[in-house]
Amino acid sequence: MFEYKSVQETAAIQNSNAKLGLTEAEAAGRLKKNGGNRLREPPKRTIPEAFFEQLNDPLIYVLLAAAAVSLFLHEVSDAVIIILVVLMNALVGLIQEGKAQKALDSLKKLTSPRAYVIRNGKELEIPAAELVTGDVVCLEAGKQVPADLRLLTAFGLQVEESALTGESVPQEKDADFLPAGSRGNDRGFGPAHRPEIPLGDRRNMAFMSTLVTTGRGTGMVIATGMDTEIGKIAALMNESPKEITPLQRRLGDLGKMLSLLAIALCILLFIIAVVQKRDIFEMLITAISLAVAAVPEGLPAVVTICLALSVTRMVKVNTIVRKLPAVETLGAVSVVCSDKTGTLTQNKMTVTCCYMNEHIYGRNQLSLEMHHELLEGMALCNDGVLTPDTRIGDPTELALLDLAEDCGINREELNRKKPRRKELAFDSTRKMMSTYHKNGGEAVTYTKGAPDELLKKCSHILIWETAVPITALHRENIKHAMTDMSSKALRTLALAKREGGSGPVEERMTFIGMVGMKDPARPEAAEAVAKFKTAGVRTVMITGDHVDTAFAIANQLGIVSHGKECMTGEELKKLSGKELEERIEQVGVFARVSPEHKVKIVRSLKAKGNIVAMTGDGVNDAPSLKSADVGIAMGLNGTDVARQASAIILTDDNFATIEKAMEEGRGVYENIKKSVIFLLSSNLGEILTMFLTVLCGLASPLKPSHILWINLITDSLPALALGVDKNDGNSLMRQPPRKPKESLFAGGGLACTCFYGILIAAISLTAFFSIPYSVMKESGMAVTLEHTAELLAGNELLLIRAQTYAFTVLGMSQLFHAVGMRNVHKSIFRMKHGDNKLMVAACLVGFLLQFAVTEHPLLISAFGTVHLEMVEWLRLSVLASFPLLAHEIMALLYAGSVIHSSKLDS
Repeated sequence: MFEYKSVQETAAIQNSNAKLGLTEAEAAGRLKKNGGNRLREPPKRTIPEAFFEQLNDPLIYVLLAAAAVSLFLHEVSDAVIIILVVLMNALVGLIQEGKAQKALDSLKKLTSPRAYVIRNGKELEIPAAELVTGDVVCLEAGKQVPADLRLLTAFGLQVEESALTGESVPQEKDADFLPAGSRGNDRGFGPAHRPEIPLGDRRNMAFMSTLVTTGRGTGMVIATGMDTEIGKIAALMNESPKEITPLQRRLGDLGKMLSLLAIALCILLFIIAVVQKRDIFEMLITAISLAVAAVPEGLPAVVTICLALSVTRMVKVNTIVRKLPAVETLGAVSVVCSDKTGTLTQNKMTVTCCYMNEHIYGRNQLSLEMHHELLEGMALCNDGVLTPDTRIGDPTELALLDLAEDCGINREELNRKKPRRKELAFDSTRKMMSTYHKNGGEAVTYTKGAPDELLKKCSHILIWETAVPITALHRENIKHAMTDMSSKALRTLALAKREGGSGPVEERMTFIGMVGMKDPARPEAAEAVAKFKTAGVRTVMITGDHVDTAFAIANQLGIVSHGKECMTGEELKKLSGKELEERIEQVGVFARVSPEHKVKIVRSLKAKGNIVAMTGDGVNDAPSLKSADVGIAMGLNGTDVARQASAIILTDDNFATIEKAMEEGRGVYENIKKSVIFLLSSNLGEILTMFLTVLCGLASPLKPSHILWINLITDSLPALALGVDKNDGNSLMRQPPRKPKESLFAGGGLACTCFYGILIAAISLTAFFSIPYSVMKESGMAVTLEHTAELLAGNELLLIRAQTYAFTVLGMSQLFHAVGMRNVHKSIFRMKHGDNKLMVAACLVGFLLQFAVTEHPLLISAFGTVHLEMVEWLRLSVLASFPLLAHEIMALLYAGSVIHSSKLDS
């Protein structure tokens, strides 16, 4: 409807003022009445729904079926234990999932968009969720449209609306446009017969969630939240599937493979039992229990909560993760491509000198009398907002306003004297912007931009307030001054003007002067670059600045040491893709580049087998952020377009933060790898313990309830404790980047899994056989499998004690194993156990529960165990600690090999 209304009609309908906006009181009242400007989220699952989803697993169904069979056969204790273990597993999974979701939900506040509005005639920045109908919103390139707007003004405004229209080309907007059927433009259509206008043709409208690509303007909010066009689409959409990481996908595939193997193994176990004429029901329950124990069903929950907690920790180091896969990908990054301004530097631009009248002046030499043309032009051709309470805009433009203010210019008075009428917005292709000012019969266009580009458009030069034709010598002097400034790491910006005309024209202009401004390198950036080198990660600077400026900063930070390591956009343009790939590894600085160049650089680095992280803050960075393996946007000074294209946002715009995030990414992968190896080696120990005894025709060393109990105390808290372990950051960042397709079992992981699985099975079987062995020795019987089978089959009390021994050792050995898995290369006496209080608690709880199973009468009856004397506990504890003893031996051997290799190196 509003596309048919004029600006005045729209303001009247919304009971608002197109220039002053709403009052704070009116805005607060409308917000209370109509609610926030938010899209309705899908309903969250209730706790019962989430709980029953934990039970939605084929193996759990089988286990519950086994419990039902047990009840049918009056084996009540087995049925109760099976059901209790299943419920406890589901409860643990529910708690872990809840913590993970809470951690992720807390990030939504940090990533919520902001909007610039005019209220009471003043420009304010507020959360977009607080917008109400009638608000006047300010738009500029790189910002997201926060609500549906009827445009009030539009200066070169173009909006990318592909999210709504499917049209990838940005749409040019016109606030004065009125379609056929509007008042004064009926063209035969009355209000009742107005045609439906496609969204893409509503040139006087801007819609929520679309992106401003060029220009600036203002608009009045005519719809918020679910009443917007995007809200109508959202109402029709189903909940999108949860995002899973490549690692979670690989682990899911691993789980499926293990499930199939476990089921096949258990079928084989059951067949053997049938052939050996054993108790069919007992072996059926045992086989089912073993199938459940063989698959680490707790692993997905461990991975999810590990990633979620990592994301929460990264917020504390000023990093917001928008896409979960980025956390693990960070650990494999081998090249970081970084913008210079604000990331490697402090983003505190200050004008230090200027070139005018063929002379370079220091800042303290500037005066309004001598340099008013340059100072006024830089203040007028400027979109920055500078007040005692507000600093909004590009740091370069704010630096120019600071300079003008320090030299005595009153910008408000200047704007009244020379009001802006039209403009040509800055874009990265032209590398300049122009504003047209007219007051009465006086008209002038000011253009500021890159000196080398602007100089091409100049036919005259201003010398002591007189415009003279520009000569080759003038151009040479300007270029010499530009080189001199750039060599001192100064960013150069030139100003020209053209008098008269009816609008901005960027041809045959008069060159006024040039300023040099400095953005100092961040002190912590040099340290981060050095740490990246140690970690095998290369830093590449990609900037639109002059090559001399870029080299000066890059050399200071240790990115490059020689000018030959720099390449300009012009040089890059002449190279084919193949030629660039051949040279890309030798280049550390790319200067004077365009958005297309950035994408080309990223693709060339990836073609050489690198995993690339790319930083950016502007609209023109979006393509390269999407092309990179990990796009990193700036949170303070970045645009909405850049943030939407990125996977990670730095809330402090600091390059050193990337190093901390990368360390976290490497730590996450390391912890998940430890959890996987721990769970699989423990489960392998259980499978081997069961399978070998049944294969030999012996009684089962474990009851179904024993397997389920061990599964409960080891697959939950200890695995989670490994998943959130605090790694040695210095050690992680001394290793080369992980290869993206590297297996979780790389670097000896498979050998470690098999070794500990076999060791756990061996000591569990040793505990099991120790009972019949001692009986055979005391009675003088020959120690054979036949005699062992006879003893265990003919003496139920003997079998129960043997099973209790195996059960106890198997449970405790996995807890000892978890402690050693914190660091397979370091002695437990050198570990800081206080750094992982969850592991300490998990082991204490596990040992207490295992102790209770053989000491509490009710649990003894339920699990079919026997009471153990203190001497027995000591013997079994020593046997169960063998995984820890093996860990200490391997850690000692590793330390010896490191010392030996360091001696050889020296």
